[in-house]
Amino acid sequence: MTTSYRHLLVDRFDDGAIVRITLNRPKQRNAQNRRMLEEIDDAMLAAEADDVARVVILAGAGSMFSSGHDLGSREQLADMEAGPEQLESYRTRGAGRTGAESWMLQEWHYFFTNTLRWRNPRKITVAQVHGPVLAGGLMLMWACDLIVAAEDTEFCDLVGARMGMCGVEYFGHPWEFGPRKAKELLLTGDSMTVDEAYRLGMVSKIFPVDELAERTLAFARRIAATPTVAALLIKEAVNQTVDNMGFYNSLQASFTLHQLNHSHWAQVHDDGFPAARSEDGVPEPASAPPIRPAQRSEAG
Repeated sequence: MTTSYRHLLVDRFDDGAIVRITLNRPKQRNAQNRRMLEEIDDAMLAAEADDVARVVILAGAGSMFSSGHDLGSREQLADMEAGPEQLESYRTRGAGRTGAESWMLQEWHYFFTNTLRWRNPRKITVAQVHGPVLAGGLMLMWACDLIVAAEDTEFCDLVGARMGMCGVEYFGHPWEFGPRKAKELLLTGDSMTVDEAYRLGMVSKIFPVDELAERTLAFARRIAATPTVAALLIKEAVNQTVDNMGFYNSLQASFTLHQLNHSHWAQVHDDGFPAARSEDGVPEPASAPPIRPAQRSEAG
């Protein structure tokens, strides 16, 4: 496992009892390219292997926690393109297959199974979020046991309104937002405010922006004081209960629908592009309206 990363910062506090993993692509608003996802996995597995570590904080540098998946930055394209600098993961794990199978296998490995793996470590995890948390950023946050947020945070999955997709690959929306609110936010592209997220129980704490890191550490220290066996079994009791209620099977089924959605767009586009374009009824990225919180008395 690696000790230094291109797109992450890893800090240890209290003699290693608390590990903070910080997404560190601030110029790209912490968009998750493949290299970052591989580094998150490495850092999470390292924390998992460390018996001293009790709590893992997942944070983001810069103006926001994460804007979601990297949909085509120069660096992302360079990692994908054939040649000596291509990441191995773009040559393996389904990359050599054709058609919908290739897309499905790549997303299964790098957007679905990895998120499930980050949900289930034997440590308590805390997402420390701020700014807009968009689409794939929700997946990272929802994988954590607890979420603390800055006062400026809002939560939004734009892929329905702007990409013609039925949500991201790790479909936690009905479990986190509630069924009808999930439908509303996905159909409109509106956001949920941090205060509403707190009322729903999705967010545990709301801190001032300039105190977020310090107060998250204080919260993590309180959790780290719990005996490790109690913390583990509390986590397992809750996660197993939710799984028995259908969470895991629901995720599996929704991932399959996500792949059907990709396959539809790939079939209707001559170049195989697997998401909606402006001619399909979604706005051009440059002219898309700003994100705004859903309001109870506003229709448009």
